[in-house]
Amino acid sequence: MQLAAVNMTSIHVTNLLGLVGFVVVWIVLFECAHVLIMLLRNGPLIAWAISPLGVTVMFLQEPSTPYIWLNVFFPALISGGVVYFGMFSSLAPIALPHTLLIEIPVVVIGVLLSSTIDFVLALRDTRYPLWGEARILRSIQYLRASWASIHFTSFGLTYLRDHFGSSPRDILQAL
Repeated sequence: MQLAAVNMTSIHVTNLLGLVGFVVVWIVLFECAHVLIMLLRNGPLIAWAISPLGVTVMFLQEPSTPYIWLNVFFPALISGGVVYFGMFSSLAPIALPHTLLIEIPVVVIGVLLSSTIDFVLALRDTRYPLWGEARILRSIQYLRASWASIHFTSFGLTYLRDHFGSSPRDILQAL
């Protein structure tokens, strides 16, 4: 029990501004990993949105199962690398002991904090997939709830006009 007390007392914040900077860099790199995966997807782009929760794109077709899981595991891998480098390098804003009993839980907690929602959404998409118009309407409704700024592409405008008989403004007001 004394060993745990010694380890806990050796943890302290050395640079508060550095800690805030680390968290910002961690979130930005995690979101950049998501955007990179989104850019790898080929297909007709309906719209893209920027919200406090990140960047979202809406494609016409349902993503494949490997793509859904790649969108979970690649950002999680990036998140784990950033947490490990940010917490256990010489630039770390928090002084932590360099033992496996500390390193593994810190990295696992960091990955869980950043990727749990992605994992739950991937389970939902693989277990209960939505197709076509239902998927687009669900995405628009989710984005509206998160105060996103939604921008429709020219293909998306044509799609809304052809399939729903309305403009983006009408769809956004209805949802």
